[in-house]
Amino acid sequence: MFSGIVEEAAKVIKLEHDKGNLHVTMECSFVDELKIDQSIAHSGVCLTVVNKSAGQYTVTAIKETLEKSNLGQLEIGSLVNLERSMRMDSLLDGHLVQGHVDQTAICTDVLEADGSWYFTFEFEPTQEDYITVEKGSISVNGVSLTVVNSKEKSFQVAIIPYTYEVTNFHQIKKDTVVNLEFDVIGKYIARIVKQQLGK
Repeated sequence: MFSGIVEEAAKVIKLEHDKGNLHVTMECSFVDELKIDQSIAHSGVCLTVVNKSAGQYTVTAIKETLEKSNLGQLEIGSLVNLERSMRMDSLLDGHLVQGHVDQTAICTDVLEADGSWYFTFEFEPTQEDYITVEKGSISVNGVSLTVVNSKEKSFQVAIIPYTYEVTNFHQIKKDTVVNLEFDVIGKYIARIVKQQLGK
């Protein structure tokens, strides 16, 4: 379980295709604190550390993960948002994020607004409970954000300078594909309402 508070944007230094899998190696400042078999969110995708060495570590994304996320579009030099698993005794600064990407979205506009930025994303819901609500929570590339201008197939988020610099949001531009994880509580409520109405 994660909170959507990104610790660091790690640089991809090696990509290795192995049948349907992709091994991704990144540079990270806290590699010495990682353990083999540890779960880390990578731009919102929960992946397991399979190898580590001085200053770098490797995770493996399988075919299904590559199909449902933007990890298959990584290039050498791409930045990946990292968050280690949330401690049960820690403060929940973001919102409950599972690290299970629901689908991707496309950035359709980036608007600078006097020191902050508004990013607009469009998506084609792959399930009926993949919705956003005004002032609700959404995870975009693993970043816990508040939805503004919520519509059926699009929404905006406002990004402050700190988030813009610390995460990979400064690499997102028009037509960039991002990972979405919709609010888990909202998904359960939408599913329950659908079941009740179907009775």
